[in-house]
Amino acid sequence: MKLANEKIKHPALWIPSNYFAMGLPFVAIAQASTLMYKNLGISDTQIAFWTSLIMLPWTLKPLWSPVLEMFKTKKHFVVATQILTGITFALVALSLPLNHFFKYSIALLGIVAISGSTHDIATDGVYMNALSSQDQAKYIGWQGAAYNLAKILTGGAFVYIAGQLEISFRVAQAWMVIMGSLGLIMILLGLYHIKMLPTGGSSKEVHSFKEGMDTLTDVVKSFFQKKFVYKFIGFIILYRFAEGFAIKIAPLFFKASTEQGGLGLSTSQIGLIYGVFGAAAFVLGSLLAGYFIAKKGLKKSLFTLALIFNLPFTVYALLATFQPTSLPLIAAAVVLEYFGYGFGFVGLMLFMMQQVAPGKYKMAHYAFASGIMNLGFMLPSMLSGFLSDTVGYKIFFIWVLIATIPAILAAKFVPFVYPDNVEESTENH
Repeated sequence: MKLANEKIKHPALWIPSNYFAMGLPFVAIAQASTLMYKNLGISDTQIAFWTSLIMLPWTLKPLWSPVLEMFKTKKHFVVATQILTGITFALVALSLPLNHFFKYSIALLGIVAISGSTHDIATDGVYMNALSSQDQAKYIGWQGAAYNLAKILTGGAFVYIAGQLEISFRVAQAWMVIMGSLGLIMILLGLYHIKMLPTGGSSKEVHSFKEGMDTLTDVVKSFFQKKFVYKFIGFIILYRFAEGFAIKIAPLFFKASTEQGGLGLSTSQIGLIYGVFGAAAFVLGSLLAGYFIAKKGLKKSLFTLALIFNLPFTVYALLATFQPTSLPLIAAAVVLEYFGYGFGFVGLMLFMMQQVAPGKYKMAHYAFASGIMNLGFMLPSMLSGFLSDTVGYKIFFIWVLIATIPAILAAKFVPFVYPDNVEESTENH
């Protein structure tokens, strides 16, 4: 819906940049930081546990989403959190040469997580309020492509650069450059969005902390009164369950020596695979999925999307079993997995937007759904390092394949409340 008295900027001017800014801090914590800490001598168990635990704000963000309705506009929070995230990344960079760098940098990345999760609430609020339901479906592929481009660049291109810098400088110095660069990008995006981002609506209904808490109570109550809500929760948790195990360990598996069951790749080789081949496959998958869903409808395409999302994790089990030395072969496996990831991911986002979020508290309920999604991602991520250290990479990635089965079954049987692309008609129900 268009907001009164506001000239909406063309979606292409702010959706890609805003969702890139959403993806960057999440991926920096979920993926890039794992290689940084491994190269700095931290164990897989500690890396997986702590870099997963500090992602808790992405799960808990629904608890403060109603409070955002009290102050200024959603645009205000988007811009403020982008700049805060940028400053905090710079502080992470400065912490790396210190004696107790791990606890300092983890604490700072925890602040990034709080800022980034708040940014996500406001960004989704702008998206849902500034666009019609038809445009939401139209641009969901671009949204997913931009988010996942941040994933590939942060976990790919910047990792490659870090590997090159490690050749000439100490590891800590190399990653100082990377973290500082991430900070600069976030600050520049914040300044860009001061001009280019629509407001996403101003706060009018909540004027005090008590009203905010009353609103939160109503938000929680009305969320759990939704039809099929518990089936929706189960589906959302399961969809990314296998990914939660795989995403932390895959780059660590690539980095580990062949004697340890890994592939023995250099940091730069890992960055090259993700940043070039993975990037192209991911963006292509995301874009094609948007048009695929628009043509067939989400209800008819969801099972296919879940299959395409989960089945490519097979490549990691094959790589761990045969430990190939051919870089093109390893890159081809990543291309297949990342195409499927990009294609399938947008289906879950649109499902939450059009089946779970509609109603009086659209932004808050979408935040609830995405928080639940991240819980399903976070819990297996926390356990993944311990599990892979205990059973080895080969058995671990076979377990990942088993973990995909519930997601595929859930996609087959999850119910739909609303026909495709008509959720706007339910907003006042």
